[in-house]
Amino acid sequence: MILGHLSLAQFRSWSRLDLDLDRRPVAIFGPNGSGKTNILEAVSMLAPGRGLRAAPAPDQARQGMDAGWRIRATLGDHAVDTAALPGQPRAVLIDDKPVAQTALGRLLRILWLVPAMDRLWSDPPEARRRFLDRVTLSLFPDHADLALTYDKAMRERNRLLRDGIGDPGWYRALESQMGRAGAALTRNRQAALTAIMAAQDGGDFPAATLTLLPGEGHADDPDPDSIASRLCGMRSRDLAAGRTLAGPHRADLGAHWGPQDMPAALSSTGEQKALLLSLILANARALSDQPVVLLLDEVAAHLDADRRAALYDAVAALPAQSLLTGTGPELFAAFGPRARRLSVTRIEGLSQAAETVA
Repeated sequence: MILGHLSLAQFRSWSRLDLDLDRRPVAIFGPNGSGKTNILEAVSMLAPGRGLRAAPAPDQARQGMDAGWRIRATLGDHAVDTAALPGQPRAVLIDDKPVAQTALGRLLRILWLVPAMDRLWSDPPEARRRFLDRVTLSLFPDHADLALTYDKAMRERNRLLRDGIGDPGWYRALESQMGRAGAALTRNRQAALTAIMAAQDGGDFPAATLTLLPGEGHADDPDPDSIASRLCGMRSRDLAAGRTLAGPHRADLGAHWGPQDMPAALSSTGEQKALLLSLILANARALSDQPVVLLLDEVAAHLDADRRAALYDAVAALPAQSLLTGTGPELFAAFGPRARRLSVTRIEGLSQAAETVA
């Protein structure tokens, strides 16, 4: 089952785009601002959430917030349709039936690496937590529902804390619910890290030891009763702060690599990029039994010619469809005939695409 056709209408710089896909990687090239990343963002909207730019749906409309957009795709025998019409929340249909966004995660796994993620190891913990949860969601589709359950219960508990409610009867049910959902979130995260480490090949891209760090709030605890008990014991402290200070929502991702056990945050820019690529490639390998689309935006940045060639060899060998962007066709020369080429230009504000020959 593969992503066979992609159709965009009024999405970002694209008034219209119809693209037929097969199992070959697609190298998309063109000047900055031509609309390359907009194609990748549209594909990422076939996953739960706000896509690779985390943008509100109204901001993605080509004609502004009072307009709308639509993305249609075929996945095997399934038709997927997602749209944000003016004044309405984003809707998702699978085979013409309305579904929750979380249903997309069970149909197709979409992984991405964008330039903003190059700062992952120096960003605040919440950025690494979002990255970890996207990886985990790709492996465990129930992760999104668990996160929603945990977050809803925590919001209710935080409301009680802000209102200064001290009656323990109001808290018990919420803390029990947070314990069950939070423990499941932690177990999923730990299992995901184990799967990613097992899928690293240690070739041209560094293999890393990944750890779930507790951060500031015992976020690596997989026991529901322990989580609930800790929340109970911390009520006085949380009341003073007006929010929940401990739990899986404070987790962080740690990474060390190489014979010196180098922390990722202390590595060079090129090494950090290579490490991220290693994790994304390992994530795709770990999903070999699932339909996967890999999105690599401006992927050649910080890579020399040899490492670019190694990356394209790895991408071509993946059991996944891949779309990559870059500013010029020369960046993809090492692909040879293994990849399709799509040239993108922007004329009078509208993006246009044409397939080219390697």
